[in-house]
Amino acid sequence: MSVKKPAPKFLNLLVIKLPPSGIVSIAHRVSGVLMFVSIPVIAYLFALSLESQQGFQQVRAWLASPPALVLTVLLVWSFSHHLLAGIRHLLLDIDVGVERSQARASAWVVNLGALLLTAVYLFVGVL
Repeated sequence: MSVKKPAPKFLNLLVIKLPPSGIVSIAHRVSGVLMFVSIPVIAYLFALSLESQQGFQQVRAWLASPPALVLTVLLVWSFSHHLLAGIRHLLLDIDVGVERSQARASAWVVNLGALLLTAVYLFVGVL
């Protein structure tokens, strides 16, 4: 018979060490929220860019600014992570990679893959 550990008295997310799959799960939710919140801004910028040549130039100038670059990189990470984590979740739903070691490996692939795709965008697409 094994001895049960006492339950924690409080949950401090800054102290708890999450497994890689927990990080993927939380980041998947955060990336989904970021993409959802960005929809009105992207729609506005798209509409402004189609209104006239001047509107297009305004959008182009704004997208070249440092704050917009940071937001764009954040959105690219968000899309990359959400896509890779979604594929991982679909594979888990059909029982592919459900063993602990495989799940950990796929979680690391998602986390590092999203960062890699974002770095590729930053260095190839922006610079």
